Amino acid sequence: MNLIVRLVAGALGFWAATTLISGVSVNGGAWSYLWVALIFGLINGVLGSIIKLLTLPAILLSLGLFSFVINAAMLMLTARWSDSLDVVDFWSALWASLIISIVTTIVNRAFKTKSN
Repeated sequence: MNLIVRLVAGALGFWAATTLISGVSVNGGAWSYLWVALIFGLINGVLGSIIKLLTLPAILLSLGLFSFVINAAMLMLTARWSDSLDVVDFWSALWASLIISIVTTIVNRAFKTKSN
């Protein structure tokens, strides 16, 4: 159930990003948003984690802000590997990754179950 909530949260984040940022678009309907969220989650989970580990000093020196740059790079990589996602430039990817992070955090916290 947690995986489904995270996937839907990612799709909602992509929807919000494509609505607010003109340089990011998802071609297709709801299934395309879910597909892009799945690909982005896999890329960010595997490759993004490795890159964040390798750039840990830069992340610490920037007080965590460099992780948004890494997320934007992972978003651009997702756009390159997926036909459903189009990202125009780095700044669009940076703002979109910020919006996606905010939306997914809000949705995940709203559906978080308390386990004792």
